[in-house]
Amino acid sequence: MSSPQVIASTTKRPLIVALAGNPNTGKSTLFNALSGLQQRVGNYPGVTVELKKGWVRHGTRQWELIDLPGTYSLAPRSPDEMVAVELLLGRSSTEPVPDVVISIVDATNLERHLYLTTQLFDLGRPVVVAINMIDMAAAQGIRIDYAGLSQRLGVPVVPIQANRGIGLESLRQAVEAAADSQQIPQPITFPEPFEAEVTRLYQATHQAEPPFVLRRALLDTGGHIEAELLSRYGDSFRQLLQAARDRLAAAGCSVPGIEARTRYAWIRTALQGLIQRPAIPPVTWTDRLDRFLTHRVWGTLIFLLVMFVMFQSIFRWARPLMDLIDGGRAAVTEVVQDALPPGPLRSLVSDGIIKGVGAVLVFLPQILILFGFIALLEDCGYMARAAFVMDRLMSRCGLSGKSFIPLLSSVACAVPGILATRVIEHPRDRLATILVAPLMSCSARLPVYILLIGAFFREGYSAWVPGLVLFAMYMIGFTVAPLVALILKRTLLRGETPVFLLELPPYRWPHPYSIARRMYDAGRAFVIRAGTIILAAMILVWALLYFPYTDAQGQSYPERIAAAEVNAEQARQRLQESAELAEPLSETERQHLLAQLDEPQRLSADWKRQSWLGQAGRGLEPLFRPLGWDWKIGMAVLASFPAREVVVGTLGLIYEIGEVEAAAVSEQPTDPEAQQQVNRLMQTLRREWANDPVRSRYPIPVALSLMVFFALCCQCASTLAVIRRETHSWFWPAFTFVYMTTLAYLAALLTFQAGAILLELSR
Repeated sequence: MSSPQVIASTTKRPLIVALAGNPNTGKSTLFNALSGLQQRVGNYPGVTVELKKGWVRHGTRQWELIDLPGTYSLAPRSPDEMVAVELLLGRSSTEPVPDVVISIVDATNLERHLYLTTQLFDLGRPVVVAINMIDMAAAQGIRIDYAGLSQRLGVPVVPIQANRGIGLESLRQAVEAAADSQQIPQPITFPEPFEAEVTRLYQATHQAEPPFVLRRALLDTGGHIEAELLSRYGDSFRQLLQAARDRLAAAGCSVPGIEARTRYAWIRTALQGLIQRPAIPPVTWTDRLDRFLTHRVWGTLIFLLVMFVMFQSIFRWARPLMDLIDGGRAAVTEVVQDALPPGPLRSLVSDGIIKGVGAVLVFLPQILILFGFIALLEDCGYMARAAFVMDRLMSRCGLSGKSFIPLLSSVACAVPGILATRVIEHPRDRLATILVAPLMSCSARLPVYILLIGAFFREGYSAWVPGLVLFAMYMIGFTVAPLVALILKRTLLRGETPVFLLELPPYRWPHPYSIARRMYDAGRAFVIRAGTIILAAMILVWALLYFPYTDAQGQSYPERIAAAEVNAEQARQRLQESAELAEPLSETERQHLLAQLDEPQRLSADWKRQSWLGQAGRGLEPLFRPLGWDWKIGMAVLASFPAREVVVGTLGLIYEIGEVEAAAVSEQPTDPEAQQQVNRLMQTLRREWANDPVRSRYPIPVALSLMVFFALCCQCASTLAVIRRETHSWFWPAFTFVYMTTLAYLAALLTFQAGAILLELSR
């Protein structure tokens, strides 16, 4: 007989439960604790904010748990707050109205955090209050009468410690009970003149708008709700709102101040006698640590030390995994080349697809380590202190302290740096940071710097000159990025400078699962969103370099190169036998064998010269000439626009050296053969430039011009793809590409021309 009851209970539709709260209340920790691994991330249409959703099973019933962006009130001033308010007000076109709202508040700061809770009471939906961080409240000597508070508020109140899972079962039961009982909390009563104006607006809209929506429109002058209603009802509604506000001001109930006075007065009354605090507040570990971590001098030094450790870990800890991934890519490439016959298909799979995927995946360990550090710093509470310390510097260029971490992260890779801008609440600050993050010299630029510095700044120069040049290349980004941000904030992104309000949460132990989840989400997003775009770009570059693949006589370059490689191997063996047996070769035979060794590289260079990309390089040579470049350098630069790493290998092909791995340039010479290829490329660059009428006179200005161009140009398809992803617009990646390319060209032009003039004057 019990079977029908079980069937009936399991057919209940899933509960829609929204999790709302102020930032730094442990909302994400609670979300992770409730939903576990059953999570997904959905984009909210039209904005740059994501909604996290998870499934919770309690007994025989499921919930769809929605983690809303943190907000301090239902007066939205930013895209993330707008998402939360739209969903809570039932005005989202894609999300259902929540059955229950969990309001999570900080036990150490109940009065301020209950402000949002009282606004949630106006929605006409069941509310459950989860009071988090009860351990920190106890450490500060704070005692709360939770049962009495539940009676005063008229809603269930559940004390929890989300990072340890304490109280979560009681919270689940309270949510189920609230959903079944549909007990609606009593809204806060405003003064009579205000309620009368809400009623008047309700009648004016023919009762089509809920009273709580009209209440928000009346309170939030110039806010999102008002703008939406004005678009619906026209200018007549604007006049009604203004008249209502004028009458309220005359009655001593001017908005928006009436809301804060009314709600905080109600909260203070509700909390009276329910909270016990020590007569003398104890000095906590948070207080002691903040004396150093937020100090003008010591705080800055500690911050720099933390950043040093973080980036050392990114560059050093990630290297074994990066080498493993790169080795796997090389092994897969070798298998494919052995399995497929020479031709377009083998070249597409090995050179286009596998190398395209490998170029993205090789940076995955750096992404994971970076976001692991960011999650660790956020969870423990230090990130807010770092933003506070750096705000003094960043505010001078129109940004806030929260922009510093993303910019510094971009030194490893602009993609995670741009993703890290999600911690910036103000949309203009966030957009400005996104647009200047690619100016920071990332790790992909390093092989170009080291190659040219090794070729032109070692012989004949003091030992400290190469390091100085490399330092100067990195300082270009650190200098230009703040200047560009300042220009953007005063022109295209001009607007009222927001007040930098930052809550310093108490320090707490980070939750390992939360950190692991952040790393997983960041890595998955990087591979799926950035990897697909750069893969397509690499295939495009492959096609431009591959076609046409026949020479003027109609012979296939791949077939000629394959035959030349067989002859080159035979020549190599003949030279080796001659050396081992001490049998000298005739000069004619020796020169013939050496020519056979170089034939595959010569054919490859000739193929690339005749390719579509090579033809474009020769056609655009007049554009490159003012920079001191020829068509070879121009072609290498064109090939590197989807990914900067391509330029080293392209230079190797163009200068008939063969394929040169970018990793062999930037790392210690662990592979003698790869290092030999790099050395040959450096020697060839010096020799080729010495025979050119322009580059022989100005080799240093040309090298500097090329490095400056790479320092400022946006040659990264994955970066542009992530900008598109984060801004939900093609305008901003196009703007970034155009302004950075223009800036790079002008800076390279100035570098070469000024350098050439200085050399002429010094002679």
